[in-house]
Amino acid sequence: METFLALLAAVAATGFAAELFRSWRSRPRAHAGMWSLAMGAYALATWALFVGLAAGWSPAVFRTFYYLGAIVNIPFLAAGSVFLVVGPRAGRRFLTVAAVWALLGLGAVVVAPTAHRIEPGTLPEGSELFPFVVAVGGLSLPGPRLFAAVSGAVGTLVIVGLAAWSAVRFFSSNRRLALGNLLIVAGTLAPAVGGTSTALGEAGFFALSLLVGAVLLWSGYRVASSAPRSLTGRTEPVASAEPGR
Repeated sequence: METFLALLAAVAATGFAAELFRSWRSRPRAHAGMWSLAMGAYALATWALFVGLAAGWSPAVFRTFYYLGAIVNIPFLAAGSVFLVVGPRAGRRFLTVAAVWALLGLGAVVVAPTAHRIEPGTLPEGSELFPFVVAVGGLSLPGPRLFAAVSGAVGTLVIVGLAAWSAVRFFSSNRRLALGNLLIVAGTLAPAVGGTSTALGEAGFFALSLLVGAVLLWSGYRVASSAPRSLTGRTEPVASAEPGR
């Protein structure tokens, strides 16, 4: 069942990423490009999850899943929200930090040793495999878990905060835009709940949480994008996608 749910989540995330990419191609805007990139990472991470559950985990597959889902996805999604809500100058600064952070995180994921072999058909928690600190050349450097923790905390705070603010701001003047952003908040939090359940030993719930998250995010984006322009001057949500754990 977990494998089938992971497949459904991957298909849903891919569909949403494709829609975001088409939107960006038809009308290039910085925030749309960031959301497209972030949802693409979400989709690739979910496909890696499906491959790992269906065919067995290799170090490369798990590292791909962990890096794209827990380190890359959320900061770039947050960058898109900052571009749209705060402005291009703040967006560029946030993007620069996110890009440097992602590159450093890639190095940590590549060099970090795994504690043990991953059993087939299981979904390991990052804390079971990766150290919090990596020893390289006699130096103690941040490990993948530290990068994932900071990415998740900061990115989620930005995404949920801006989406919730937008929902409150437009609740009276544009209910559809407000509803869309509330769905986005729920979709952003769903994978986080799934990650918590994995840490508590309920790994099967994680794939379901990714599916629910992708569906809620896609639904929120469509609902908010269909909001009447005449009431708000814009028809887009302030945030739009997330899976990391």
